[in-house]
Amino acid sequence: MIKEIQLRVNLVEEKKEDILKYKASQKLSIAFSEISAVRVLRKSIDARKKDIIFNYKVAVYINETPPEKSDYIFNYKDVSKAKKIHIIGFGPAGMYAALRCIELGYKPIVLERGKNVQERRRDLKAINQDHIVNEDSNYCFGEGGAGTYSDGKLYTRSLKRGDVRRIFENLVFHGATEQILIDAHPHIGTNKLPKIIQNIRETILKFGGEIHFKSRVTDFIIKNNKLQAIQINDDFEMGVNAVILATGHSARDIYELLHRKEIYLKAKSFAMGVRVEHPQAIIDQIQYSCDTERDELLPAAAYSLVQQVNNRGVYSFCMCPGGFIVPAATANGEVVVNGMSPSKRNNKFANSGIVVELNIDKDFKKYEQFGALKGLEFQKDLEKIAFFAGGRSQTAPGQRLVDFADGKLSNNLNDTSYQPGLKSAPLHSLLPKIIGSRLRKGFKAFGGKMHGYFTNEANIVGVESRTSSPVNIPRKENLEHPQIKGLFPCGEGGGYAGGIVSAAMDGERCAEAVITKM
Repeated sequence: MIKEIQLRVNLVEEKKEDILKYKASQKLSIAFSEISAVRVLRKSIDARKKDIIFNYKVAVYINETPPEKSDYIFNYKDVSKAKKIHIIGFGPAGMYAALRCIELGYKPIVLERGKNVQERRRDLKAINQDHIVNEDSNYCFGEGGAGTYSDGKLYTRSLKRGDVRRIFENLVFHGATEQILIDAHPHIGTNKLPKIIQNIRETILKFGGEIHFKSRVTDFIIKNNKLQAIQINDDFEMGVNAVILATGHSARDIYELLHRKEIYLKAKSFAMGVRVEHPQAIIDQIQYSCDTERDELLPAAAYSLVQQVNNRGVYSFCMCPGGFIVPAATANGEVVVNGMSPSKRNNKFANSGIVVELNIDKDFKKYEQFGALKGLEFQKDLEKIAFFAGGRSQTAPGQRLVDFADGKLSNNLNDTSYQPGLKSAPLHSLLPKIIGSRLRKGFKAFGGKMHGYFTNEANIVGVESRTSSPVNIPRKENLEHPQIKGLFPCGEGGGYAGGIVSAAMDGERCAEAVITKM
């Protein structure tokens, strides 16, 4: 017999051996010896009160042995001689589209502008140490996409878009820890993701798929509104039947190419702001109500904040406890920041994007001439401002948090995890009013919600501008572009996802849609 139950365990109990088994026997009123095993299905922490509680959902096996293997089976088959489906981009959407093609008996041909994860590291080093941005290989472009060198956060609200558990099980199949199947807010960690992505690549190649790195798509050859071929690296053409366009939200050249060719695009609302970085100890003390270091059983504390300011949401985005701020520019002449964490989340800083909702119909009147690309052009301008304010390098403009809210230039800055370094700058006046004024009020409101958060021990760093795509590539119910036959916009780049899991699910959906059409 198997029974699923909820258990609550306090911090003292959590340290005891077999505590879940004891708790289960008490709750079910059965002998301890009758329980063969207790398997954790879900785990979360409730730190709203001083007495911290671990909430468990468990499966209790009563006089029954639990199964050793997952119910999920990934039936990959040899597709080396099968019909071809071309996939542009090898981030989460492109990877999962390729894997799904193989499961369904089709050969994926993946074209990735960047390099594999091993070669990509050299270009990340060049950004951090030499302030040189390789426009095809950086924190956004390359094998695994922007997710490779990120926190690897797997939390998603997109539960109706596909089988979330299946996405997680596939990551475990390729080397992720089974802990991601349990944690309420799972993450993998930037130190673990590259190996998992390499394993996914090897699966695709093993079963007959193709992956071409350093292959940037530079043109679409279209006849009678049908995609006929794609041009690679301004050089040779490759004939196609159908293309899954999974290039991510930073592939501006793709948006610009489609716009030049008068292929239907839409401007899309998005959010922009800054990164805020606190010592992790401050966030721990706030969230766990402790005066000293957090208990060893507790993870680095995270937070989620939202505040309405002048009819717009100001909210935390991509919060990275125990993490690093990284340079996420995709071209020289711009500064963009993002966050990531290692699997142990053991760095001494906590950082999060704090961003403001922008309305594409109300906030970009000066950019109307750019049509569907008006949000993108606004995004570009803000990144250029950050570049010049930082000293024309990957050094980022920074300001102490209270100084920013008070409109005061910081005489000096706190230590930071941002490797290229910070330069004191008046972000309160450099940011457009629609962003800056709301952030200043938002930070003060957050201080009221988390006492100790609003402090000059924190830096803000500019700019957090790549939260999501400012452009939507439309598609019909069958996921094909309404104007161009054979083109299937996908993932974050098309405006249909907001993270690793939702992008992966959309990749699978697009693969299925293409196969249905073929």
